[in-house]
Amino acid sequence: MSSKLLGIEEMDSDSPKPVTITDAAVTKIKELAKNKLDAKGKFLRVYVQGGGCSGYTYNFKYDDKRSNDQLTERDGASCIMDPQSITLLKGSVIDYVDGLTGAGFVIKNPNATGTCGCGSSFST
Repeated sequence: MSSKLLGIEEMDSDSPKPVTITDAAVTKIKELAKNKLDAKGKFLRVYVQGGGCSGYTYNFKYDDKRSNDQLTERDGASCIMDPQSITLLKGSVIDYVDGLTGAGFVIKNPNATGTCGCGSSFST
C-alpha cells in the first residue's frame, strides 16, 4: 500500500518545498502531537546529525521552535528543521512505516549518495 504524497508548504510560498510527507507521516505526526505527553505544545523536529556508519544520521524529536528554524505545516501536522538539515534533506520524502521489522519515520533522500543497511545513516 503506497501513501499519496503531500507537499509541505513553506512559509514563503515562492520558495521550493524542502520536503514532501506522506499521508501516513501526517497522520502519525498529528497522533503523536495529541497523545504523547512530551510532545504537547511542541513541534516534530526533523534533523540531521554527523555520525552513523555512513556519515550522517536522521533524527526526530519533539522540540521547541528556535529562531532560525524553518516551520513547515501540512494538514495540521507541523515540523521544524534547522538550516543545515534543510540543506541535506531538500527534496526528501518523509514517510511513516509500520511493518514486521518495526515502526518509525523513514526518509527517502535524493541527496544521499550512499546509505547503511538499516537506512538511518547516509552520505552525500
